Amino acid sequence: MAEQILNEVHVSNMFDLRGVVAVVTGGGSGIGLMISSTLVSNGATVFIIGPVQADLDRICKAYNDAAERSGRHGKMHGIEGDVSKKSEAIRLAEEVGKRVPHITVLFNNAGVSEGRFQRPLEVTAEAFQRAYFNDLKEETFDKVIHTNAVGPYWLTFAFLPLLEKWKASGYRGLGGKRFAPQVIMTSSMNGWTKDPATSGFSFPYMYSKSALGHATSTLAHELLPLGVRVNGIAPGLFLTEMSAPGTSDDLGVSRLTDLGKFRFQVPCAQPPPDDGSKPLNAGSRTDVGALALFLISNWFVNGETVLIDGGTMLLHPSSY
Repeated sequence: MAEQILNEVHVSNMFDLRGVVAVVTGGGSGIGLMISSTLVSNGATVFIIGPVQADLDRICKAYNDAAERSGRHGKMHGIEGDVSKKSEAIRLAEEVGKRVPHITVLFNNAGVSEGRFQRPLEVTAEAFQRAYFNDLKEETFDKVIHTNAVGPYWLTFAFLPLLEKWKASGYRGLGGKRFAPQVIMTSSMNGWTKDPATSGFSFPYMYSKSALGHATSTLAHELLPLGVRVNGIAPGLFLTEMSAPGTSDDLGVSRLTDLGKFRFQVPCAQPPPDDGSKPLNAGSRTDVGALALFLISNWFVNGETVLIDGGTMLLHPSSY
């Protein structure tokens, strides 16, 4: 009996994702790639969705070849699509449904950040209007809101039948573990911040992530009768193409080493690198990957958004 218990709680059993099928929007770059590569490494079949098929194909080839060389069972497939549109959500679900009978988890991860401002130097209404209002275009607000907050709504319901089919199949993965169907939203610490500095000074981004944070718990409530859970991840500073444009290599890994461009504090630092370079106060692929594995394997968390921000919201005013 004790041996059975030890086996059940061993990492090789708890996080063996062979048989798991995941869809990760924005899975070819940034935090989405950190998640999708973690899932592939642990045996899952992963469909990554992004705007350019050639980019997705390049990423898939790199990680699939590496998985094959190292004897790992996971596989990554790329599908081009615009996650902000209802029609595309329907098409994407149909496309995935042609390839697999069901999915285990949908990561609504894709996001954009636009409409940045610089704080005014004068304390006048005219100066504030120039900084926050005059140059911010309606289409910018619409694009960010639809991609970051409305798109996840369309995708959740478009993929719901495939999630329900996973539950109905009663499938037990090769690791001996059943997984509950789930939607996981990538929100942000900026859904709760009161300091726009932590968002790169973008109100459209803050608005969209605030909406997504509330939608996570609301959708979790509404989907209770179906037995489909909805949870969220709220990252702080991670080095990605969004937070540090132009710093990513061919594997989607950012090589930025100077965090001086970010005008907020992150109290937690990574352990010092083996090469003796300065440790970075930013999240790593193993940080967000470990959280993704936890949420997939856990049956008992629902309607929650997990803050993973290195303690940033402990220093900056927030409502988290």
